[in-house]
Amino acid sequence: MKTVSDCFLTLIIASALGATTLAAQEPTAAPQTPSPTYQPKFRGDPARSDSEAAALAYMRVVLRAQRQFNKQYNHFATSLAELVHSGSFTKRMVNPDRGDYTASFQGKKDSFVLTMTPKHLDAQHRSFYAEDDSKIHADEEKPADANSPVIK
Repeated sequence: MKTVSDCFLTLIIASALGATTLAAQEPTAAPQTPSPTYQPKFRGDPARSDSEAAALAYMRVVLRAQRQFNKQYNHFATSLAELVHSGSFTKRMVNPDRGDYTASFQGKKDSFVLTMTPKHLDAQHRSFYAEDDSKIHADEEKPADANSPVIK
């Protein structure tokens, strides 16, 4: 004859076994959430990702600094270091490592070329190119150049 304590013990063991079986059947990895889509930073934003937005913002700062530098000295800066304190260009911005991108700058007194090359080229990490006309060109298949499409 079973006592109340025997029944209680059987119930506890059965419950524990049931919980263990259920836990073993549940997936252990958390479900993957879809990556968020890019939210434009301003009306007409041509960027396709946060990385592109940062690269384009850097380019705009350099282009504005070059315009200001040219207006003040009647020639363009020949290096990024020369642009420090022109517009909002800071000493920290001289570093070519820009997160997912690498900046490249070649300057002469009458012209310059600025490129932003992604560490991994794809549709969300296009390469960018600009020169003294301040038009930014983009390409998702190869390094951007003067013949690449101009972004809006």
